[in-house]
Amino acid sequence: MGRENYKVLIILSIWLLSACVKDKPPTRNSIVPSNKSGVYIVCEGQFTAGNASLYLYKPVSDSVFGDLFLSANGSQLGDVFQSITAINNKLFLLVNNSDKVIAVNASDLKTTGTINIPSPRYMLSVGVGKAYISSLYHNKIYVVNTEILSITDSISLPATNTEGICQYGTDVYIACWDTASHYIYKVNPSTDQVTQSINVAGYAPHNILVDKEQMLWVLSGNQAKNRQSFWTRIDPSTGSILATYVFPIAAEPIKPVFNATRDTLYFIEANYYGGTTDNGIYRMDIHAASLPAQPFVGVQQYQYFWALGIDPATGYIFVGDPKGFNQKGVVSVYKPDGTVVKNFSTGVGPGQFYFSE
Repeated sequence: MGRENYKVLIILSIWLLSACVKDKPPTRNSIVPSNKSGVYIVCEGQFTAGNASLYLYKPVSDSVFGDLFLSANGSQLGDVFQSITAINNKLFLLVNNSDKVIAVNASDLKTTGTINIPSPRYMLSVGVGKAYISSLYHNKIYVVNTEILSITDSISLPATNTEGICQYGTDVYIACWDTASHYIYKVNPSTDQVTQSINVAGYAPHNILVDKEQMLWVLSGNQAKNRQSFWTRIDPSTGSILATYVFPIAAEPIKPVFNATRDTLYFIEANYYGGTTDNGIYRMDIHAASLPAQPFVGVQQYQYFWALGIDPATGYIFVGDPKGFNQKGVVSVYKPDGTVVKNFSTGVGPGQFYFSE
């Protein structure tokens, strides 16, 4: 739950008006594969419908395994599957609107326990048996024990909507997707204390990444609440801003990722109103003088993307199309040069990829 809940009416209207043709059912296997290597696909589901699901694509056999959580556990995952994080021999499934984090064995995907967290968004391992979890609508980062699956503490921040979490060296950096905030916060995971507030361009920072030169990239903005989007490149050793990139007012960049060498940044620009301007997959070098003018992968009218990932082994680019969150989604796979090589159907609302060896 987040961006999708205040755009759901627009999204549904667009897809009803466009009279799109629904995709054929995906290649589907009814059993959980013994070998779990491949590309996990987080399918959010339709907001409040409780139809979130976990899919797996295995490139070697070119096969899709659908709704693995249901197959392994005999129950539905919940409402709005936000993200997945692997820690040791477990996968943690963050189900946002169900207020829970489900731990499953990586070997068989069977549930080992649940942590009740309000509106969980993203999770980061910060030490042996310890992780941080961000929380929409709250000003807290929850500290959890990943072995006994319990909350052990929380960290209060000066802003609400804790979102992206990134570790660099011994420090953790946290973004709060708060329209009144223009800072990211540095936290010492040994003491769970905020040690620095770092200024960024614009307001409402939501993603933090680290490039190959060990510089931070912070994506900020909230189009629905009239906060223009920016990229800010920051030297974490000093907190100084090295570069700022200003997006067009109508643009909403989301879901940024780096390639394997972390010298090229990829991100989605999403236009929820049916147009093709400021819409598609974009990429830029970390030393680019300006934002890319044209998308690397374009869209059709009444289309936008919602998931983006790059396979670290092959460099292939995975892109998720939610199809308005009211039908099966579609994942497209592209070579690094932008040539499409594969399309397959998934559950509703593909929103994140996790590449498992």
